[in-house]
Amino acid sequence: MIEKYKKEVANDVVFNLEYNSERQRLIIPEYGRHLQKLIDQATAIEDDETRNKAAKYIIQVMGSLNPHLRDVPDFQHKLWDQLFIMSDFKLNVESPYPIPSREVLELKPDVLQYPQNFPKYRFYGNNIKYMIDVANKWEDGEMKTALIMVIANHMKKSFLSWNKDTVKDDVIFEHLFELSGGKINLLHSTEELLNTTDLMRTNKRMSNKTASGVQPKIQNNNKNNNNKGGQKKTFQKNNNQK
Repeated sequence: MIEKYKKEVANDVVFNLEYNSERQRLIIPEYGRHLQKLIDQATAIEDDETRNKAAKYIIQVMGSLNPHLRDVPDFQHKLWDQLFIMSDFKLNVESPYPIPSREVLELKPDVLQYPQNFPKYRFYGNNIKYMIDVANKWEDGEMKTALIMVIANHMKKSFLSWNKDTVKDDVIFEHLFELSGGKINLLHSTEELLNTTDLMRTNKRMSNKTASGVQPKIQNNNKNNNNKGGQKKTFQKNNNQK
C-alpha cells in the first residue's frame, strides 16, 4: 500500500524555511515577488517568440493592478520601462517604446543652486539685494533717489517684522551701505523713513453698519414686556403640534 501522507521531521521543515532576508532583493517591491519570478523566468527563455509572448503577458499582469490606466499610452510606456528595470536590463524583447538604459536611470540631477546673494541679513530677503543691485546700475537722479527710499523703507519694514518693535533709521542706512558695497551712502542724510506705526499698520475691515455709523440694535429676550397693560403674555405649549 502506497503511503498517502509522509510524516516530516519538524527540524527539517524549520531549517528549510526560506526567509525574505535570504531571498534576492526586489527591484520594485510594489509588484511583489511572484511577478519578479515571472520576469526572471521570461528572461531565461531562449526562444525569441516565446519570450516576447511572455513579456506581453507580464505587461497585462502588471496593468491589472491599475485596470483604469491599463490602456493609457503613457501608462503602457511606464509599464514597459519598469519591466526592463525589474529584469536588470537583461530582458531581450521587442518593445513598442524606446528601451531605457542603465546609464540614463543612474543619472543624478545637477545640484540646485540657491540664490544666496547676501545671507548675512536673511530677514531682508534676496529681493532686497536684487533691488539694491539694480539701483546701483541706475544713473543719479530723482528716480534713483526715490527707488533708494523705497528700498530703505522696505528694509525697515522687514527688519521690524523679524526683529524688534522699533529700529533707528541709522541702522537701516548702515545695512544699506553695506549691502550696496558702499555705493549707496545715506549715513549723513537728513532723510527720514516712515514711522514704525505707519509701516506695521494693518487695515481692518469694518462692517457696513459700523462704516455707515449705524449701531446694531440690542435685542432683549423679554420681548413680551412691551404688551399693553404691562402684563406678560403667557404661552401654553401645545403637545399636539409636531
